[in-house]
Amino acid sequence: MKRSFLLVALFLLTVAFSRADEGMWLPSLIKERIPDMQMKGFRLTAEDLYSINQACLKDAIVQFGSGCTGELISDKGLILTNHHCGYSYIQAHSSLEEDYLKDGFWAGNLSEELPNPGLTVKFLVRMDDVTGIINNELSDTMSEAERNAAIAKISHTIASEAVKGTHYSAKVEAMYYGNQFFLFVYEIYKDIRLVGAPPSSIGKFGGDTDNWMWPRHTGDFSIFRIYAGPGNKPAAYSKDNLPYKPKKFFSISVNGVNEGDFTLVYGFPGRTQEYLHSEAIRYVSEVSNPHKINLRGLRLGVQQKEMSNDRTVRIQYSSKNANVANAWKKWQGEAKGIKSLNIVLKRADYEKRFEKWAEEYPQYRGITGKLGELYKQTESCSFANDYYNEAIISNEILKFAEQIKGVLSKKGDFFTKSNSIASMAEKYYKDYYMPIDKQSFILLMKEYLKNVPEKFHPNLPGELSLENSVENIADYLFKNSALADKQKLHNYIHDSLMIVKLNQDPAFLMHEAFFSFHRNNVKPMLDSLNKEITILYRSYMRGQMEFEREKAFYPDANLTLRITYGKVSGYRPLDAVKYKHLSTIEGIMEKDNPEIFDYDIPQRLRDLYSDWNFGRWESNGTIPVCFIATNHTSGGNSGSPVINADGDLVGINFDRVWEGTMSDIAFNPDLCRNISLDIRYVLFIIDKFAGAGHLIDEMEIVK
Repeated sequence: MKRSFLLVALFLLTVAFSRADEGMWLPSLIKERIPDMQMKGFRLTAEDLYSINQACLKDAIVQFGSGCTGELISDKGLILTNHHCGYSYIQAHSSLEEDYLKDGFWAGNLSEELPNPGLTVKFLVRMDDVTGIINNELSDTMSEAERNAAIAKISHTIASEAVKGTHYSAKVEAMYYGNQFFLFVYEIYKDIRLVGAPPSSIGKFGGDTDNWMWPRHTGDFSIFRIYAGPGNKPAAYSKDNLPYKPKKFFSISVNGVNEGDFTLVYGFPGRTQEYLHSEAIRYVSEVSNPHKINLRGLRLGVQQKEMSNDRTVRIQYSSKNANVANAWKKWQGEAKGIKSLNIVLKRADYEKRFEKWAEEYPQYRGITGKLGELYKQTESCSFANDYYNEAIISNEILKFAEQIKGVLSKKGDFFTKSNSIASMAEKYYKDYYMPIDKQSFILLMKEYLKNVPEKFHPNLPGELSLENSVENIADYLFKNSALADKQKLHNYIHDSLMIVKLNQDPAFLMHEAFFSFHRNNVKPMLDSLNKEITILYRSYMRGQMEFEREKAFYPDANLTLRITYGKVSGYRPLDAVKYKHLSTIEGIMEKDNPEIFDYDIPQRLRDLYSDWNFGRWESNGTIPVCFIATNHTSGGNSGSPVINADGDLVGINFDRVWEGTMSDIAFNPDLCRNISLDIRYVLFIIDKFAGAGHLIDEMEIVK
């Protein structure tokens, strides 16, 4: 079917600008934003940011792993990202003898750089709007299933044709709830090595207490290097690989930032829901987040208690603890921001105004009311789903059972499966401490039984029955499951009856009971309702664009490359409180406390400060550490380059302020601030603290 291109024209409307600094813009369409950017101080062109004909700044940016961003800073493939993005890889290399989390790591030369199996970085080669191609295959007479099948088929064809005869990968992504489609072509490198990381007392300074907070003094960075095979092409790890030669890398400015300066963040934000219905926002802030916060808080309490008592356990659970804590604290700020700014009521008021306008447009009439009713119908299933994820599958022993079952379900002979499980077990037990898992299981299961209605409880056999006390269930599970005992599982793996024994294992039985019940009784109903919601959103999104023709819309984040811009700016979070835009090393010294793990800085940093040994990184008699700006960022922007008006690197994005974490749902220009690590503190740590000046010699420093 040939469709009207009116909708696409609305997407590309050039006269419309977003309010304040809100927006996550697609690089290929950035030309439409350049007038506004230049009015705010930007001195580059659209081609400097995104081009398929010449090297540009997009070629200096990578998706780091599966959920962060990194930037190239040398002609030898050196990349910067956050410490928390590299944390699990630093932890994997750590041991009691060589504790890189505690002491840091700095490779003295290329031969000392450490490989990281499974870590990849991904460059965007190009992106193309393929909406017209896909819409030509669609018809208004199609059912939703037929429509989805047609989209999947043509998307696969488009992606396949785009990479035919190349080593690239490609994917078509839907935007605006399926109203627009883009092809993304990527080049993926697989040999990524750890080059440097400060000790966690710098890279994670302030720990969970300071996480999501301002002022911040965290040196949240780590350094990796991309290696390439023959022809500078991607290749699996090999000692013969050479440092990657990039098309483009960032020059680094040491001029710093001042209040009001233009800043741009270029990265891969993860997930936002900026056009969400008021009823969905209410559920998030009043129901879902409070329960998930409680469940994660229980896990964190157990982990932190055991980590403080045993150095080995601290190493094992440092990465896990950070992952649990990150969302735990973010959800608190998000719920608080939604409530304090009356976002539910404001969104409901918008929906009323939309419905009044829609009275003259039958295709949009009543749509917000229908969405509200559907969300109410999903609430009980959504609640059960939240508890399934946060109170059941979050238990390590049950999650491990799920992973092993995944191996057993695949095709292959006994020996292939056995070896695969053995490899998984080696990695699993390296970072597993059964007392933490058992204590967490008891606390989480009690909350599950207290809060989840009985109609969502599965039937379990014998000693695992939910009619027994939680303590008795836990005693039986962790005493009798092979997954709680490394040696017992090892014996199973090499037994010809492995599959039979595992399928009778208590952890397998418990996982299967919950998984099957969820799959058969919760997920179908939730999926069915969500399909109806998705269909309505597609129309609702079109309606909003017609309702607000002067507004510049941007697609929700979905881990595709985006540009967001704003200015360096402090903010007022509370009455009579005003935060400055910059933090300095003095703040680190004020927080320094050897009695508190998260605030116990290395003695060398104290000595450098007392000797005033700042070197060429000094600015106004101090070392700047972090700064805040109005850039609209989200998860996935961690590690993103923060550049100035001339395109030079001035910082590394790593967080948002707590009061503004609701920006994934509603951006507020007065409170939403992204937190960035000042590049001068990074250079100071590399140079004066680590003595790794050879790394700075690779970089292009500008003044």
